Amino acid sequence: MKHGKNYRESLKKYDPAKKYDVTEACQLVKDLHYVKFDETVELSVSLKLEKNQTVRDTLVFPHQFKGEKRVLVFCKEDRVQEALDAGATYAGSTEYLDKVKGGWLDFDVAVATPDMMKDVGRLGMVLGRKGLMPNPKTGTVTPNIAEAVAELKKGRTEFRADKGGVVHIAVGKVSMDTKDTAENVNAFLTELNRKKPADAAIGFVRSVSISSSMGPGVWVDYKEGE
Repeated sequence: MKHGKNYRESLKKYDPAKKYDVTEACQLVKDLHYVKFDETVELSVSLKLEKNQTVRDTLVFPHQFKGEKRVLVFCKEDRVQEALDAGATYAGSTEYLDKVKGGWLDFDVAVATPDMMKDVGRLGMVLGRKGLMPNPKTGTVTPNIAEAVAELKKGRTEFRADKGGVVHIAVGKVSMDTKDTAENVNAFLTELNRKKPADAAIGFVRSVSISSSMGPGVWVDYKEGE
């Protein structure tokens, strides 16, 4: 893969083969920033997973960096006001089922009460492709609407390992204070360690790297269990 001049120049500013502690790595990502827009800082963690293992959950970062999420709640009419009072952008049943079926996706995350999942499940072809299908594993299928919406509005973020066993997750913006970004990285790594499968092999975390959207990756010196 060919990279531009600015990217190649940034590689000269550090040792691409060296592993840095979290704070140093986050500062390097800021120092290597060369584009004019405020890039997202992204963390990539390669995991050693067996065929029957997966990692998937959610967390709320200590320092938020994304715009407020638009939350759609699929619920019966008697719970619509509860959802709206909790901060949902949209709430309802038939009206929104029909809109989504028609291709409307003007929201960032969907929540559903359990009694709605029979109908919501029929939208799998639409919601599934966009990663918007409510799922009990991520707390988006729940009878506790107010709690779920409140956490999502605070910035609750889903993470999951892809087919290659790699978790990719945004942890901040280049413009953020290095300390805040580092705290987000550490919060995620702590949560990931808690979600380690009970039968996971030694060396569960193969590698950790951090980068900006357009910049080169920086290896993180991470010891499993920290």
